[in-house]
Amino acid sequence: MFKRGRSGLQKEVISLYRSCLRAVKTKPAKVQPQFREFVKVEFEKNLVYQKNDVATIEYLIRQGKKKLGVLASKSVISLTQK
Repeated sequence: MFKRGRSGLQKEVISLYRSCLRAVKTKPAKVQPQFREFVKVEFEKNLVYQKNDVATIEYLIRQGKKKLGVLASKSVISLTQK
C-alpha cells in the first residue's frame, strides 16, 4: 500500500508546534506545564479547519509565528497579568 507524505503546510504546522514546545522548555520549570497547556489549546482550537482551507491555514501559521516570537522572549515568564 502506498503511503503519501505530509503536505508542505502540514510540515510547517508541525514545525511551528515543535518550535513552540522548544520555547516552552526555556521557561522556568514551575511554569512550563502552564505554557505547554497554552500551546496545546492554541493548536487544538484550530483543528476545525479543513486541509484544503489553505489561505486560512497560512494566516494561522503567520499568527502562530508572531505568538511564538512573544512566547520565546526571555522577558515572558508567565501567562498571567500582574
